[in-house]
Amino acid sequence: MERLSHGDSSVTELAEPFDVSLPAISKQLRVLERAGLLVQQKDGRVRRCHLEAQPMKAAVDWIGQYQRFWDNQLESLAAYLEDIAPEEYQTEADTETQQTDSNDLERGIS
Repeated sequence: MERLSHGDSSVTELAEPFDVSLPAISKQLRVLERAGLLVQQKDGRVRRCHLEAQPMKAAVDWIGQYQRFWDNQLESLAAYLEDIAPEEYQTEADTETQQTDSNDLERGIS
């Protein structure tokens, strides 16, 4: 997909940098074609591939909606934790100190 983002290529050109058989590359290209991300055209004996970016843009837009949602949720959680943190830490520290003091008294340590 990265290579096709720079322009159309033949299947052979796409397969060139990979240590994979041409049928294996063709299989991967068919998967991308079924997903609507790639168009293959036969030009004589050469199959040319063209990237279809629109489905990818739709996916990015969809993911962006959820990213904004989760960013807002995480910001709200962070704000909530910052608000309660001082009280909770103080309460936990007091409880730990009381437990340590209690354990020390039981063992006769002062």
